[in-house]
Amino acid sequence: MDVQVEETGTLTRKITVTLPAEDVQGKLDAAYDKLKKDVKLKGFRRGKVPRAVIVKHYKQQVEGEVGEKLVQDTYFDVVEKEKVDPIVHPEITSVRYNEDGTYTYVAEVDVRPEFSLNVYKGLEVEKEPIVVNDEDIDRELVEMRRNMAALRSVTDRPVQQDDVVTVDFQGYHNGEAMPSVHNDNYSVDVGSGRMGAEFEERLVGMQLNEEGSHEVDFPANHPNPILKGKKIEFRTVVRDIKERVLVEFDDEFAKDVGEEFTTLAELKDSIRARLKGQQEERAAGAVTDRIMQKLLDNHDFPVPKRLVAYEIEQMVKQTVEQLEQSGLSLEAAGISREKLAQDKEPIAEKRVRGDFILKKIGEVEEIKVEEEDMERGFQRIATMYNMPVAKVKEHFRKREDILPFVNELLNEKILTFLREQTVFIEPAPVADDGEAGSES
Repeated sequence: MDVQVEETGTLTRKITVTLPAEDVQGKLDAAYDKLKKDVKLKGFRRGKVPRAVIVKHYKQQVEGEVGEKLVQDTYFDVVEKEKVDPIVHPEITSVRYNEDGTYTYVAEVDVRPEFSLNVYKGLEVEKEPIVVNDEDIDRELVEMRRNMAALRSVTDRPVQQDDVVTVDFQGYHNGEAMPSVHNDNYSVDVGSGRMGAEFEERLVGMQLNEEGSHEVDFPANHPNPILKGKKIEFRTVVRDIKERVLVEFDDEFAKDVGEEFTTLAELKDSIRARLKGQQEERAAGAVTDRIMQKLLDNHDFPVPKRLVAYEIEQMVKQTVEQLEQSGLSLEAAGISREKLAQDKEPIAEKRVRGDFILKKIGEVEEIKVEEEDMERGFQRIATMYNMPVAKVKEHFRKREDILPFVNELLNEKILTFLREQTVFIEPAPVADDGEAGSES
């Protein structure tokens, strides 16, 4: 076997493998002998078809299957012997049977980047304090009362804040009706912001059955790809107006919220604990983001293009799936797949580099995923989706399913280690507008 390894880039290798004729011919003979036992052609009895006739009819199929088998049987031995460390599946090209009976294939691979770890322990990271005050709890109580309030139709006044209004609306862009920006008998909770503050504010003051028209400028970073960066004219008709009938904040209100509460004080304690937990979760996420950013700032090295391309494809796929859940496609949303992929590339590259850094730290610190880590991961998914742990494990029987799961658990474990090593500092004070103005 002849092997030539060519460095075609910083992290790319071209491996040309030529297998000896005797090995190739042996595989071809075995394939034709096996086929001869089963093949059935007109004019010949089963098992009696001449080799030349079989070759004439099945040469392309046999050579294709044998070629794949030759690659599978030799590729991993080749990369191990040549000390090539590929990190993705090879791209097999230029496969051919040569006139001298040998077989050649080319494997193009990306290799693992080599880099030294810089500072990763004792990083100084800002962490916001966890503070839940009475005003936060009051806001939650007001929102609870708002959501639990009974609704009563009104006909003698216009729309006000906190009303629940049923409307028909049609959106227009540059004078053209937008099929995907249309709804009849649509319920709008005025003041909730769910339909956008500007849209809801324009409903205030409209009378029952009144028709209205107003324009909304959507920012370029609006989450809805159909609306972002566009000026949309909305033509609306108010079909129904309902007002909320609000109750007093007392022990009876607490009991209505949940049977586990007997007093308003118990409800407030529960809200405080929940808000604290949410703040802690957000703070932990922010700390993780800051740790990763510091690691990225401390480590600059090239990453394999094929891995970045794979990450981009996964991100584009996620966007497509999100649009499909809303009944849309990239084309309907006016999004170019090429432009979307281009926009995702910097994020994808950071993710790939960050993963290499974490794995390197895991190797140095000998951090591994143990059986108890797996069990906790299964339990977490079971709790999240309210299903038995055994059922969760069924979804991870295949290697291609379990590997991403293990990778996620490993990264979480490494990040937990890094958080334990982090030095937390107070966020830098931010000058208010008055101070900034006086300084300027």
